[in-house]
Amino acid sequence: MSLQDKLAAAFQENSTNAAVQNHKKEAFNAFAQQGFPTTKDEEWKYTSLRNVLKNEYGIAPAKTADVSAKSIQPYLVSGVDSYKLIFVDGVFQETLSDESDEFSVQLLSKAIEDSKNNEIFKQQYNSLAKGVSSLSDLNTAFAQEGVLIQVAKSKVVSKPIEILYLASGESSALLLQPRNLILIAENAQAKFIERHQSLTDIATFNNVVTEVFVGKNAIFDLYKIQNDKENASLVDATLVAQEKDTVASVFTFSFGGKLTRNNLSFFQNGTGCESNLNGVTILEGDQLVDNHTLVAHKSPDCTSNETYKGIYGGKATGVFNGKVIVDQIAQRINAYQQNDSVLLSDTATINSKPQLEIFADDVKCSHGCTIGQLDKSALFYMQQRGIPPKEAQALLMFAFCADAVEDIKIPALKQKINTMVADKLGVSMDFDEIE
Repeated sequence: MSLQDKLAAAFQENSTNAAVQNHKKEAFNAFAQQGFPTTKDEEWKYTSLRNVLKNEYGIAPAKTADVSAKSIQPYLVSGVDSYKLIFVDGVFQETLSDESDEFSVQLLSKAIEDSKNNEIFKQQYNSLAKGVSSLSDLNTAFAQEGVLIQVAKSKVVSKPIEILYLASGESSALLLQPRNLILIAENAQAKFIERHQSLTDIATFNNVVTEVFVGKNAIFDLYKIQNDKENASLVDATLVAQEKDTVASVFTFSFGGKLTRNNLSFFQNGTGCESNLNGVTILEGDQLVDNHTLVAHKSPDCTSNETYKGIYGGKATGVFNGKVIVDQIAQRINAYQQNDSVLLSDTATINSKPQLEIFADDVKCSHGCTIGQLDKSALFYMQQRGIPPKEAQALLMFAFCADAVEDIKIPALKQKINTMVADKLGVSMDFDEIE
């Protein structure tokens, strides 16, 4: 039985339950009509899910594993004092998570149950993700757990909020579909760190959707760490709606996993918006990372800054598709997009496709794409001065990635990312002096 048939059977079995609301039925019908995306779809022409879908995934875990605080420490950012929200196999771990009066947290299951009495949730939930893709609709149909996070007006959350989704791997291969809704009210500020991590080598498929609403004059930062096991696959859709005079930034660090697809969309719904999209990808073996971004400039006097760096070795494949849309009324837009890639082997591949759709005439939009290899003369220069070849290569890599890393606002996280880059490059370096 194919995974799509298994999903259809599971949904049919649960559809008699009153808890399966109309929005779930509508979403599943949309997914069933389209099915899983294939390379025949223009948006997926370079990324095939065929090998991912071959696994015999369980729709729900047979049981939830016991995970200790000690066992999850390697997957948290050391040195960062954060509010932690931990999920294991889709189940919230209250004893491992933190409470705070600086923001409110409600489990998605509870929020859906109370949706008739929560006007904000009813208006915002699935308003961005609906119909965006078949996988987003699949998430809507099957999402059982996740978080609704609300930051109140003028509240500045003093510590980052760290969300960790773990797959225990104690049962068979598992399909997990977390769902998050984040509401940042007017004049509020909050930082988030998100990670999806398998604890064993059993295959997992995470299909994630996160919707974010940033109120007037608010600041929102999200840091995604993607460094999973070899048999782990991730499709992540993050959609950010910005109101007037907001600053929203998403950093994506992709270092591991079998297949990773990031769908990142920004919608500028008010004047004075600033959107920042930064990414670093370092791959080896036969890994694949596909970054699809969209910035929809729907209001005048806004900016967007997009910088993605990729380093590909072995038979790794990188995909970058950056789309910028400027509506007719969105005058005086300043949009910048840059995608740079380094190929460390003759068998590595990068497919880069910038897209600009501009319907206004008073704008400044620029984009660039470079693909090449390391500067051999620079490597020779460094080796002549006593720097070993691997360390010389690593230093050049850090210089190459600097533009996408320098704006990280959490010092300990910047240290963590630098260390992960060094690990990927197979060197040991001291980052105490790196700013």
